[in-house]
Amino acid sequence: MRNYSMKMLCAAGMIAASLAAAPVMCVNAATPSVAALPGQPVDLTYAAEKAVPAVVHIKYVQNSKVQTVDVPSSPFDDFFGDMFGFGQGGGTQKRKVQTPKQEATGSGVIISADGYIVTNNHVVNGADELTVTLNDGREFSARIVGTDPTTDLALIKVNGKDLPTLPIGDSDKLKVGEWVIAVGNPFNLNSTVTAGIVSAKARSLGANGIESFIQTDAAINPGNSGGALVNTKGELVGINAMLYSRTGEYSGYGFAIPTTIMNKVVSDLKKYGTVQRALIGIEGSDAHKWIDAQKDQGKDVDLGTMEGIYVAKVDPDGAAASAGIEKGDVIIGIDGTKVNKMAELQEILVNKHPGDKVTLTFLHNKKKMEKTVTLKNAQGNTKVLKTADLDVLGATFAPVSNSKKEQLGINYGLEVLKVAKGAFKDAGIDKGFVIMQANGQTIRSIDDLQAAVKAASTSKDPVLYIKGIWPTGKKDYFAVQVE
Repeated sequence: MRNYSMKMLCAAGMIAASLAAAPVMCVNAATPSVAALPGQPVDLTYAAEKAVPAVVHIKYVQNSKVQTVDVPSSPFDDFFGDMFGFGQGGGTQKRKVQTPKQEATGSGVIISADGYIVTNNHVVNGADELTVTLNDGREFSARIVGTDPTTDLALIKVNGKDLPTLPIGDSDKLKVGEWVIAVGNPFNLNSTVTAGIVSAKARSLGANGIESFIQTDAAINPGNSGGALVNTKGELVGINAMLYSRTGEYSGYGFAIPTTIMNKVVSDLKKYGTVQRALIGIEGSDAHKWIDAQKDQGKDVDLGTMEGIYVAKVDPDGAAASAGIEKGDVIIGIDGTKVNKMAELQEILVNKHPGDKVTLTFLHNKKKMEKTVTLKNAQGNTKVLKTADLDVLGATFAPVSNSKKEQLGINYGLEVLKVAKGAFKDAGIDKGFVIMQANGQTIRSIDDLQAAVKAASTSKDPVLYIKGIWPTGKKDYFAVQVE
């Protein structure tokens, strides 16, 4: 488990032992229906009636697989090898092991009558099978449309018609102290509703690459991940993602991804298959946190403000650099909106696209300045990034045969069967080459290579660095462009 000041757990449900060690346990939160007059209780029944039919149970299955692993050839070799300084022990031997079948459960929210469902990335990541069960008992097999690990969101699809949906509300309009309900499937208890209030907004916990969580004290437990946070009007305002607890079960706060972030991610996944992320090209932290850290080291600093985002690093090819922003500056506003925390800035930027123009307000040597800049993508331009498929390589593949493994003295790999026009031919890779690594990842199957291509194609450096071996036994490596 990744530890923050307390345990942070992904409430992905009754998780198999292998999944229970996930760094975060995702959660769910939701809200009531009609605001009450001051001093009167809030009626949450309307919101519950709207939300329950649209919140689904998701069953995750990862099938058993055979893997080859390195194990010490002898525990005595390891002991005496280390004791007498013979390197890293007495060596290793290859052994095939069968991983157990893994199952887990989570939640999701139907956002369209034709079967689009939003959930958390960690609920579906790595699944071989996904089964969606509606509140009325109907079951569907689901396919993954797209995922975004940076925000921990995923979009899946079932083949259905006239499915119950939950209207999407504006999470920006939520107020601290406002009542909400959490709807999901904790501990495999379907259609569970809990109530609480919005405890805080724009929380950043360091769990995802981009986050601006809605914090709630509605009870959230394992299995609520991907469920709905609903306001009193019966509108979806967040996707539950995390639990902050000493025990791993409800005793603290839950955190939901706001719909302002969800809407953009869903739209991009539908249209492009990957999120078109607009960047200003900085790394930094909340100014007050940076100042406090400096004071803890006995340093006296004065940025001219305690609010905003302290700029710790500037990408020389990014939008911020073109505005003249430098390390040590403090960003205090964007498009006229004041920003006090990195989470607030991220929530604004996540709704932008590369090529959009924004006006940044910042302090440079304590002097207030404003500059309009054009946002860029991770590759430093304004083009639409689309996830590349194996087709871009222009080759066909198959797992290396047992006889060839024995011949080459290897235990895994992906053999190139045929090369046509494409990236492999351009790079000089030909028939017979056995791929063993791509961008540092072990390649045992076509799925492994597909994942590496997909990740590289939308990264800042869209290159696949491949290592492998020729039929002659000669080891080789290549740099393959996958734009």
